[in-house]
Amino acid sequence: MGCCSDDKFGNSHELPNVEVSIQSFALAKHPVSEKEFAEFLGQDSENPTLPLVNVSWHEASDYCHWLGDESGETYRLPTESEWEYACRAGTTTPFPSGFMSSPEQANCYYDEMGNRIGVGKRLPRSWGQPNPFGLHDMLGNVCEWVEDDWVPDFENLDPEGAAQRSTTEMKVIRGGGWDSMPRLARSSFRDFLSPSSRRDNLGFRVAKDL
Repeated sequence: MGCCSDDKFGNSHELPNVEVSIQSFALAKHPVSEKEFAEFLGQDSENPTLPLVNVSWHEASDYCHWLGDESGETYRLPTESEWEYACRAGTTTPFPSGFMSSPEQANCYYDEMGNRIGVGKRLPRSWGQPNPFGLHDMLGNVCEWVEDDWVPDFENLDPEGAAQRSTTEMKVIRGGGWDSMPRLARSSFRDFLSPSSRRDNLGFRVAKDL
């Protein structure tokens, strides 16, 4: 967990490197779609493949509880450790693809020089190749809420990957969005927002214990 030593984009929020033993869990192959969330709201949507955005952490959590009631299973947001494990998919480099990424590997708008190289909008789920674990859009397209409260580093990270808790009201977001630079779409990049925040590049995916 955390940025590798030769990651030129790494920062103190992604340190220290720690070893985590992830417990068995399942993670959705895709972020929740607009249509799936509309069903939760009792509304109609014509976008069954477009990933949901403009959703708060509270709404994402409520969706997980609703999905659990509908299915008879227990769904939740992934923890930050689970999310990074799933994103890395066995890799140890800054990006699953190596030391740099491209628009074909993650839907980002700018390169590191600030040049516009992406499409500048969300793309349908499954638009590109999945990572080695078979998961789509872990980086790029939409950022994702996770369960954890924000803490400034990994100094006291739970060794079994439980969600981090703190006195702050902020919640962690992971991955990069369609309007990001590649440095914001690395496996270890992390940021935070108020749980009531909504952004046009921010969604979520669901997890459950096995």
